[in-house]
This record gives sequence, structure tokens and C-alpha cells, in this order.
Amino acid sequence: MKKSILFELCAESLQSAITAEAGGANRLELCGQLSISGITPDVALMADTIRAVSIPVHVLIRPRGGDFVYTDEEFAVIQQQTLQAKAAGAAGVAIGLLLSNGRIDVKRTREIAELASPLNVTFHRAFDETTLQSSALEDVIQTGANCLLTSGGQPNVLQGADQIASLHRQADGRITVMAGGGLSLVNMLEVARRTGVSYLHGSLIRKRSSSSPSSFPVDHVAADFSPFGEVLLEDVKEAIRLLNDGSPKKHLKPQFAH
Repeated sequence: MKKSILFELCAESLQSAITAEAGGANRLELCGQLSISGITPDVALMADTIRAVSIPVHVLIRPRGGDFVYTDEEFAVIQQQTLQAKAAGAAGVAIGLLLSNGRIDVKRTREIAELASPLNVTFHRAFDETTLQSSALEDVIQTGANCLLTSGGQPNVLQGADQIASLHRQADGRITVMAGGGLSLVNMLEVARRTGVSYLHGSLIRKRSSSSPSSFPVDHVAADFSPFGEVLLEDVKEAIRLLNDGSPKKHLKPQFAH
């Protein structure tokens, strides 16, 4: 029997979330400002998105861009944002806290996971900044997280595919390993094959050119405009078709942000 691969789309706008569901995505990670790798979306976007779609919405909890070593004041913001996502009806949160030595901040991550309960908890790509990933995986498991999002410590999932496969084997069912970072229609089949994971994560955003801001058809431009780019229904549908059928359309060569 063919292994089922599920797809989580990373969305930063209501329109992208609606497009993701219409295209067959299995769940969403909702965030703001993808141009800086994502921060916590505002409460209004959380509430509007959760009302608008029926697939699970996981909310990114990241109070700022930059590193993942947080002050006590920032940790208090993380706690507040987690409670806001929970109150809005999110199905899960994506979190990631590190210590100054580059290891997982197990204690404070566990506190957030317990605060979020019974929501699903993903430890996001802060993991890719750790130095020894085999030990870091065991630390993430100790936090109580249900899922780990990783590119295998590499700039993209294709380069990190072998390491992701190793982490997937090490996890041995104790936590879900999800491959994400640089995923596109061009590489997702190879990533799925080489990693052996059951979940893939990507934004499928077509970058908006600064020199030609109207390069997309008018009917694809969302009312809640995203300066980073747009998610097109045809691309989400193609991603789901690829994961179900395993046969690429050789003529389809869209460009992606990450």
C-alpha cells in the first residue's frame, strides 16, 4: 500500500489559508511576516482564519525575528500569545526556544507545551540551529512536543534529506518528524522518498517581484495582500496530486520563495 504523505501549508494571510484548504492541504501553520521567517500572527488574523477554514490551524508562536534565545520579558509574551492562540480555537501551536549554548531550552519549552495542552505542539525550525541534532531530538521529545519541523540543519530540505531520514529513524514513533524549509513542487517527491516522513511543510509562495508588482493575474491577488507573495490554488492542488500520485508534471516549473 502506498504511504500517505500529509501536507501542512505555511500561510501568512487569510486568503492563503482559504486557498490551502480549497487545494486539499491537510493543515495550516499560520504566521505573520514570512519575509523574516515568520512571527506570531495578530489575534484578529488567528480568529478570522480559524473561523474561515475547517482544516486544523496551528499558530506560530514567535514574538520577534532573529534568534530563539528569549529574555524573561519575551518568554512572558510567548506565554500570552500561546493563550491567545488557544482561546482563538487553534488546533496547535509551533514553538521553539533555545539556550544561549545552542541547546534546546527544555524547561521553558515544556512550560509552553503544558500551557498549550491539549493542543498539538510542534517544535519548529529553531531546531535547525542546534549543534548536535541527535541529542537535540531527545531534548525535544522531553519537552512534550508532538511534532518536530526540520530541514535537517541545512538551508533546505533536499540538502538535509539524509539527516531528516536519520532523525525520523531515531524518533521511532515517539514524535512526528516533519520535513520543511525550501520545499517546492520541484523537490517534494524526492524529499518524501529520501526522508521517509509522513508530513511535509511548505509555503508554496510565488515570490512577488519588486520590479513588477503586478506580475500575478488579478484574480490571484488576495484582498489581504501579502508583500512576500501569493499562494496559487493550482500549486496547492498540484502538491496534493504529487503526494497522492507520485508522478510529476514535467512542464510545471513555478518559482518559489522557500
